[in-house]
Amino acid sequence: MPSDPLPERRTAYPAPSPAAQALAARCESRVNELARRMARDAFERLPGYSELPDDVKDVEVAATVRNGLRLFLRRVQDPQGRVGDYSLFRERAAQRAEEGMPLHTLLRSHSAGVYVLWQALRDEATDEEAGALIELVDFLLRGQETVIGAVTETYVEEQAALSAERREHHRGLVRGLLDGSVPPQRAFEELGLEGPCLVVHLHLPQEQGPATTEVADRRLVRRIQALVDRSLDTRAVSLLGVEGGQVIIPQPADDKDGLRTCEKLCTSLRQVCGNGVRLAAVPAATAQEVQDAARTAADIVRIARACGRPPGLHVMDDVLLEYHLSRRDESSDRIAALLSPIEDRPDLVDTLRVHIEHRHDRRATARRLGLHPNTVDNRLARITELTGLDITSPRGNALALAALLLRSNASG
Repeated sequence: MPSDPLPERRTAYPAPSPAAQALAARCESRVNELARRMARDAFERLPGYSELPDDVKDVEVAATVRNGLRLFLRRVQDPQGRVGDYSLFRERAAQRAEEGMPLHTLLRSHSAGVYVLWQALRDEATDEEAGALIELVDFLLRGQETVIGAVTETYVEEQAALSAERREHHRGLVRGLLDGSVPPQRAFEELGLEGPCLVVHLHLPQEQGPATTEVADRRLVRRIQALVDRSLDTRAVSLLGVEGGQVIIPQPADDKDGLRTCEKLCTSLRQVCGNGVRLAAVPAATAQEVQDAARTAADIVRIARACGRPPGLHVMDDVLLEYHLSRRDESSDRIAALLSPIEDRPDLVDTLRVHIEHRHDRRATARRLGLHPNTVDNRLARITELTGLDITSPRGNALALAALLLRSNASG
């Protein structure tokens, strides 16, 4: 909560006349009466105020009103001095924000309090004190501007802090559900999930060029999050970053495999992130299955990338053989090592990956890489020379594919 005074607090106002000060002084004995009238009468007409507990009205609200009344009356007597600050107003504004009172109700309570005080001054003034009354009303309204500023500033800051806490708690639950650090059923309950769901893994393309700033990254993540929320139109939960992440969606009754849902999401994401968006969805019947489903969805996307498949929606059937070949066992390290001789040649690795994806069509490979077909032939010959793999043979092709997949698995 901010503690520095607002610039308006140091504004010097003309001192009220002795007549105005005398009129204000006569109201000091009515402070408790006015506080009760505000807390139990004037404020009761405000939307949502009646729902506050009685002790809040009788203790906190009344104390705040008394503080405000005495602060005003003291300032009338010493307009140039520092006879108090708005710290209690700020403290109460933060409490009301935490309790969920709407800002308009809080501000209307301050306006209602000003009106009750004006009524008290008016009732106290005699006909000869009309000028003094005008001075006090002018003084009251100018001071109210600063009060409203302090209250609004604190309320908005507290709401922002509370919202950030809720978002971080939400992210922590999703993260714990995915990594197993939070009991699955507890995470489901706190996230408002129940029954079967779809676990979606998103991979978003990264822009080439100068490194983006942290502010730009946060803005992009907010845009992605808003787009995901609008596109799914459901109680989905997510853990997203600039590179993608996971989304857990209650399983639609009319789309159990999630294909239509994910196609819609993919189309929406392309509008913001470009055509390089990739995603895969895996069903999870219970909360306990979410972690494995998330891992499987991430593997499907990773394997599709490693194989050079075009971006878009990927399903297990698209990479069924490749998925099997990417599973690790005692032979995995030796197979992955077959490509070690070209690991420092990304041009050769990319050519091999694209060539396998395009079913050994040298012209299609050349078009995809922007090369001449003869250059593709030269690179493939160099790969065979360095690795000893004859990728034109079924066995050599299978070994090369498995090595690509296992190396991708190892690098994440």
